[in-house]
Amino acid sequence: MIRYLVLLFSISVFFSCGSSNNNFKSDKKNKYSKLTKQLINYAKSFEGTPYLYGGNTSKGMDCSGLIHTAYKSVDFNIPRTSLAIYRDGASVKVKHIKNGDLLFFKTSKKRSSKVNHVGLVTSIKKGEIYFIHSTSSKGVITSVLSNTYWSKAFVEAKRYL
Repeated sequence: MIRYLVLLFSISVFFSCGSSNNNFKSDKKNKYSKLTKQLINYAKSFEGTPYLYGGNTSKGMDCSGLIHTAYKSVDFNIPRTSLAIYRDGASVKVKHIKNGDLLFFKTSKKRSSKVNHVGLVTSIKKGEIYFIHSTSSKGVITSVLSNTYWSKAFVEAKRYL
């Protein structure tokens, strides 16, 4: 009888620990999912903001200013320039890109130029990757990665959250 009770107790502890571990993973996923939504919504609130080199307010914003400000809104500190942001973060293969990831571009035609533009993935619909960024010609807009200009300039995706 005692062996039976010990076995029953052991089984209940084993299964209860497993389920609480799954809850922890689910909570962690939900936390980042919520942060990602907040991050994207905050970035989208700047759509239409004119471009301003070095800007990071609704009066004017450059690409890294938009990303830096959006991440700061969810209490996540990242570097201020696109190249510095690029040097950090975890690389992500294109097929694994998800909302909240950052896309990096080399838009200069000079051979010696480095990454000089960054955008935030806002959605993925039917295999199309949409990202928000600030361009010198149109300010803060949403574009699609499959656009010829952006696909040719694309360097890499990185993940912070």
